[in-house]
Amino acid sequence: MNRAQWGTRLGFLLAAMGSAIGLGNIWRFPAVAYENGGGAFFIPYLFALLTAGIPLLIMEYTIGHKYRGSAPKSLGRVSKGFEWIGWWQVLVSFVISTYYGVIIAWAAIYAYYSIGQQWGDDTQGFLLSDFLQVADAGVFGGFVPIILVVLIVIWFVVLGVLFAGVRKGIELANKIFIPLLVVLFLILVIRALTLDGAMDGLNTFFQPNWSEIMNGEVWVAAYGQIFFSLSIGFAIMITYSSYLDKKSDITNNAFITGFANSSFELLAGIGVFAALGFMASATEQPVTEVVSDGVILAFSVFPTIINEMGGFWGDAFGILFFASLVLAGLSSLISISETYVAGLQEKLNISRSTAVFAGGGLAALIGLIYATKGGLNFLDSVDYFINSYGVALAGLFEVVAVAWYAKSLKDLQNHANSVSDIKLGLWWRFSLGVITPIVLGYMMLQNLKKDLVGTVDPATGDRTFYGGYPLEFLFNYGWLVAIGAMAIGAVFAMKKWPNNDLSYNYKAPTSSKDSKEVSQ
Repeated sequence: MNRAQWGTRLGFLLAAMGSAIGLGNIWRFPAVAYENGGGAFFIPYLFALLTAGIPLLIMEYTIGHKYRGSAPKSLGRVSKGFEWIGWWQVLVSFVISTYYGVIIAWAAIYAYYSIGQQWGDDTQGFLLSDFLQVADAGVFGGFVPIILVVLIVIWFVVLGVLFAGVRKGIELANKIFIPLLVVLFLILVIRALTLDGAMDGLNTFFQPNWSEIMNGEVWVAAYGQIFFSLSIGFAIMITYSSYLDKKSDITNNAFITGFANSSFELLAGIGVFAALGFMASATEQPVTEVVSDGVILAFSVFPTIINEMGGFWGDAFGILFFASLVLAGLSSLISISETYVAGLQEKLNISRSTAVFAGGGLAALIGLIYATKGGLNFLDSVDYFINSYGVALAGLFEVVAVAWYAKSLKDLQNHANSVSDIKLGLWWRFSLGVITPIVLGYMMLQNLKKDLVGTVDPATGDRTFYGGYPLEFLFNYGWLVAIGAMAIGAVFAMKKWPNNDLSYNYKAPTSSKDSKEVSQ
């Protein structure tokens, strides 16, 4: 069976950028940079990009390119025992896809609400009480009709793109979404820079706090931001690179993707802090008092900023901002969903349309949970635990398995060098074999310590855990979800491949621009 391929190199790069550039670039990076040294943060951030982000991208691109399969198949071809890591990553992506769609739905609805600032003056009250109608933790509370309807539309779009295939679906969609996203966001940033107080916001964002450079937690934060923002450890980049032409330049593609993602993060930081500077000026507060991230930044703080603008510019700014969230979210959701579509198609030997219907349909069905009044609480807990103990931990297992157990870095380096202009050397192997495992391992230990021990209130002695949620809720909709992804991944790995499809014969390249596989 001939494997699907990207139509052009640009199509692959836009798809990879679309996966990497997601909601976190816009609503997470600016606050992380500000809280970890401002302008000084860019030194550990750049170091992390060059010693973890791009090296990991190159590794995943090379694995997918060489072994020509979904993440489970490609990692299984590196070593048979590694297939379960691929399935674990696929299940993590599946879980993320179930709730990612509802955030896109919120953004689409808020783009409409921007017209005339329909959320009123109390933006946070409107978000939590009127729009999301938030119920107590663990309570479903019935559907919120407008969110349910828009969520269904979002999934129709995503499944339609996936049904169309790699070239006519994913590639075509990203050729539209990503240039449009960049244009819309550039307009938004330019407008933000012309607002009163914008320079105060930028000064707050870029003002370097050099004392933070020696703080180990700042460096861990930099690695964490790079790791989560580049879609590493999600099975995405292995899957996408498996559709590359056999002579595609791997390292060049990785550098372009990595720097494009970081450039967009920097652009987002400029836009967000220019807008926060305007808000601080308009409300006569210090910029430091209005800094936020995540859902509150997007759906409470930004509506407040839009209120302060008012009139035509308020409407336009709101539409631009929330349309940008929709585009960034759609391109990421498509890539996340492609991981399990590809995995199911190969493992069960079924057609692409059947895999899309089964995998994407099930994700959409489960995703309806987040359109209920309890949706925000479920989303918050699932998102935190699946990222902390799914994405990061699976990424740690992947790099340790490939670098330490299979000892495949030299082999992968030779493959990448055979088709790439930028040659890999000791820097690449040292980054993956030493730096990345140590940093990810430390992140895991810190997360476990925080989430298992909790935080003790010095005044009362009471112990609280993530989000202040009850322990039972966190166990059922946090820990169990993260552990379940690992367990179900192991079950999938037990099933035999059709036609012994995991076997793979590879012939080493015979020239600097020739990479020839004997069988697919």
